[in-house]
Amino acid sequence: MSALPLAGDDGGGRYPGFSTLAQVRHWDPVTAAVVQSRMALPPHVRFFTPEEEAAARALLDQLLNQDAEPRVPLVNMVDARLAEEQTDGWHYDNMPRDGEAWRASLAALDQEARSREDCTFAQLSRERKAGLLQDICDLEQDLWRGLPADRVWSLWTRYACTAFYSHPLAWDEIGFAGPAYPRGYKNLGVDRLEPFEVRDVQPGADPTRRTGR
Repeated sequence: MSALPLAGDDGGGRYPGFSTLAQVRHWDPVTAAVVQSRMALPPHVRFFTPEEEAAARALLDQLLNQDAEPRVPLVNMVDARLAEEQTDGWHYDNMPRDGEAWRASLAALDQEARSREDCTFAQLSRERKAGLLQDICDLEQDLWRGLPADRVWSLWTRYACTAFYSHPLAWDEIGFAGPAYPRGYKNLGVDRLEPFEVRDVQPGADPTRRTGR
């Protein structure tokens, strides 16, 4: 099965030369299999319609600032959760269940984009996407197209962050060496690195800006 390229392969980013998967020999077989499976090509989209998929892909890439390859396959990972009803086990009482809420909020995104630019959300420039999303975020507890804006924002960011930070490409970007079992950590304390860790070469950089892409 083909696999996605590793973020650490180009030696760039804040942790040059670091690759989470280089630690695979320190994991037990079950853990190694789980982590390595996440680098396989993502599952086909099953839950979202083509229109919803386009909006969701644009939304998730915008939220995580993914503007170049290799990307974490966020839309496929979120879609798989929704198709299999692997939700967080709860939802706000003033919001539909997660699957329905995703459909409604993505439709609202396209409606909002059409009202502003006469195009879909996916067709907007990155700057226009950012401005539209910031306007929704700024509404806080107000309604946005019939939905509570803060609950919509929570839905999007919860799913986006859960997907992104479960993937080894994201671990490479934050210098995380993966599961501690069974090796563990011995150099506990602020700024005390393990032999397998790499020091951040841009400690003062904006953490919201992705590098090495």
